[in-house]
Amino acid sequence: MTERSPMATGRRPLVQIVPNFSEGRRRDVIDAIVGALQVPGVVLVNTQWDPDHNRLDCSLIGDPDAVRRSALAGAAKAVELIDMQRHHGGHPRMGAVDVIPFIPVRDITMEECVELARGFAREIAGRLSLPVYCYDWAALTPDRASLAEVRKGEYEGLRADVEAGRRLPDFGPHELGAAGAVAVGARKPLVAFNVYLAGDDEQAAKDVARAVRGSSGGLRDVRAIGFAVPERGCVTVSMNLVDTEATPIHRAFELVKIEAARFGLRVLDSEIVGLVPQAALADGAAFYLQLKGFDPAEQVLENLVARADAAAPADGEPGPIAGRTVGGFLDELASQDPTPGGGSTAAVAAAAGASLVAMVGRLTVGKRKYEEVEARMRSVVDEADAARQELLALADRDAEAFDAVMAAYRLPKETDEQAAARSAAIQGGLLAAAELPLSVARRAVALMDLAREVTETGNANAASDGAAGAALLFAGAQGALRNVEINVAGMEDPRAEPVRVEAADLDRQSRDLLDAATAAFRGRVAAG
Repeated sequence: MTERSPMATGRRPLVQIVPNFSEGRRRDVIDAIVGALQVPGVVLVNTQWDPDHNRLDCSLIGDPDAVRRSALAGAAKAVELIDMQRHHGGHPRMGAVDVIPFIPVRDITMEECVELARGFAREIAGRLSLPVYCYDWAALTPDRASLAEVRKGEYEGLRADVEAGRRLPDFGPHELGAAGAVAVGARKPLVAFNVYLAGDDEQAAKDVARAVRGSSGGLRDVRAIGFAVPERGCVTVSMNLVDTEATPIHRAFELVKIEAARFGLRVLDSEIVGLVPQAALADGAAFYLQLKGFDPAEQVLENLVARADAAAPADGEPGPIAGRTVGGFLDELASQDPTPGGGSTAAVAAAAGASLVAMVGRLTVGKRKYEEVEARMRSVVDEADAARQELLALADRDAEAFDAVMAAYRLPKETDEQAAARSAAIQGGLLAAAELPLSVARRAVALMDLAREVTETGNANAASDGAAGAALLFAGAQGALRNVEINVAGMEDPRAEPVRVEAADLDRQSRDLLDAATAAFRGRVAAG
């Protein structure tokens, strides 16, 4: 496949990744993985998790380097938090981060996605010590083109085979640890399509899936499995439609319905998981397919591509702070409007500090003189990049928190009931407006130690940049803490006290860390 994606427009190349993780029950783990995925340059367009499958699916779009960094950050977090030896769920799986496909969206060829996927496979194998299998278009051998074949036997079966010297990975260690293995591939956009059937006959669902999937004589380019869904009290036929031009969605739906009827099963409804190309849906398809919860604004691929393009508004246009020029942001800051204000600026200052930390890390990586700290610097770069994205998001949310407080003050207070409701809203708004800059301060202080580290052990020629990063992070922390103080000062709510205590502790830590970073800088200067 040498032609460009059919959505090619001459603008920056866009790639979609759809990493799947073996976690669909612990919300704290899900949130941590989703947060790690959101690095600069990508747009998170869809997340979906299911406790029965015990699986998290995410879809992200961005330029090739950005999606590579996103996939690496998400995988690292999953490896840290998921133990496959304790994992159980309805969906086949072989690793904490189970599968990562790279999908051409615009102005990039399939061959380029194959190169991207294979390069990423080598990188993730080395940096996370994961066994990696390349599949689909990125497969290095024909027998691994099928994901089902790669994942055959799931985590337990694959681990046993590798221990016996069979089915060895393409890259990485020849053993499966607690994080299992990952499949990395390049593929066309596929549609994940589930049809739910009334009843509890799981074997019947498996038989229907066998009749539908292409590998057993069913429909071309359709992969299907059947299993019970105890949470809903029914069974499902879960399909991946690899090429909806070869097998349209409605054809797969009709065959499932016909085969299910042989077992006395009727269709309850169906579901598209994640994104779908617009061309795959005909007029009235949502009604005809009995789709449940389908949202074209959130699930039609072309709509999300348009959103990715709109993520960086032009000068002077309203939008996320991350999308504005420095001049545009400063013009808004200097205006008579109360937002953006000091809280947003504190977050932006901290984000600038995070950027300098990442810069020093990148200037260190690849230099022979600093080989002993290269792995650590790569980790620092990833953390600083993720923090920058988080801080810019907090900058936007600070303005929203201020607006919520102002709205609470405008509530009516003519009656006792209205006055009580207004007071509660004000207290709640002030607490939220204090907790948000507290998050900024917390993140900035954590990054200050990284600034000290890169100043002390990173590229000596960039030591001043590391120290400047620490100073900006200090400014961000202090600016955020002043916003915490002014908001809790107007609170009578007992929930304010823990905020005050933590703010005081962060203030002390920030001053100590600034001194440490400054000392590290002066030590590098003295050393010549």
